[in-house]
Amino acid sequence: MDQFQIKPLFGGTEIHWYTPTNVTLWLFLTVAVISFLLVFLSRGRAAVPSRGQSMAEMTYGFVRKMVEDVAGKEGLKYFPYIMTLFTFILFANLLGLLPYSFTTTSHIAVTGVLALAVFLTVTAIGFVKHGAGFLKLFWVASAPTLALRLVLAMIELISYFVRPVSHSIRLGGNLMAGHAVIKVFAGFAGALGVGAVVPIFAIVGVYGLELLVACIQAYVFTILTCVYLNDALHPGH
Repeated sequence: MDQFQIKPLFGGTEIHWYTPTNVTLWLFLTVAVISFLLVFLSRGRAAVPSRGQSMAEMTYGFVRKMVEDVAGKEGLKYFPYIMTLFTFILFANLLGLLPYSFTTTSHIAVTGVLALAVFLTVTAIGFVKHGAGFLKLFWVASAPTLALRLVLAMIELISYFVRPVSHSIRLGGNLMAGHAVIKVFAGFAGALGVGAVVPIFAIVGVYGLELLVACIQAYVFTILTCVYLNDALHPGH
């Protein structure tokens, strides 16, 4: 699993909080690619858009529609944050598919921070907008008996606090598993030498699947964020 190891950029073995690592490098490259697409290529705002501007506009429209469909027009206030999340995860996933690259989103430390930020943000929004009324999210008033309502409230409360765990593991686990499978088939190909036709075809197939997974996981993480935001904006069952 050496492809997931964190290493200092400038030699040595010790890693401190201030040490530049391969994670630092690829996080920076992700931000640089996003800035290149959404800022540099779109700076002209031409009436007849270039390819880069078209890609930026399509991404913008796709995420905006997702936010509006799931969280409503009220959720558009938080569109910049969700757009940032989507583009960061998407390009981090895609850059991780390049040869000799590093997949930052395969590390729970990265996905956990993203998921925890979403959890704290939507919780804060819920309490700021509704005060104690946000607790309606955990109270199923339509349940027929008080005892059942209490049981459901406990279940809802537990599931709410599990959100950042499932949110982060879903993204990190899928990326790590796919890259590990590619590595396994690559090992077979290296061991078989000239007769490595089947493992090579398998690598191509899994790589194509990983390309799809990279896009889908960015979408899943983002749409779940929109669902959680919708819960914060409209907490009543």
